[in-house]
Amino acid sequence: MLRYPFLMWIAVIYLWVVNGLTLLAFGWDKLRAGKRKRRIPERKLLWLAALGGSPGALVGRWIFRHKTRKKLFSYYLFGITSMQVVLIYVLSTYEFATLF
Repeated sequence: MLRYPFLMWIAVIYLWVVNGLTLLAFGWDKLRAGKRKRRIPERKLLWLAALGGSPGALVGRWIFRHKTRKKLFSYYLFGITSMQVVLIYVLSTYEFATLF
C-alpha cells in the first residue's frame, strides 16, 4: 500500500526536474543564439522532450519564441508530444496501478 504513493512522488519529481531542465535549455539556447555563440544541438533539445520534458519544450518555445520557424523540429516535437499524450491516455484507462 505504501509503495504506490512513493513511486508516484518519484515520477512527479522526475517530471518537474526534466521539464525545468528542458525549459532552461530552450532559454539558454535562445540566449546563445542571440549572441552568435555555440548552441545546444536540436537533437539534445528533442531528447529532453522525449524523456518527459515536452510540456517544458512547448512552454519554452512559446515564452522564448524559439525554434518556431523550424518545420522539421516542430514536426518532431509535436510527434513526441502526441506519443506521450497517447501513452498517458492508455496508461490511465487500463488501470495499470493495480500492478503495483
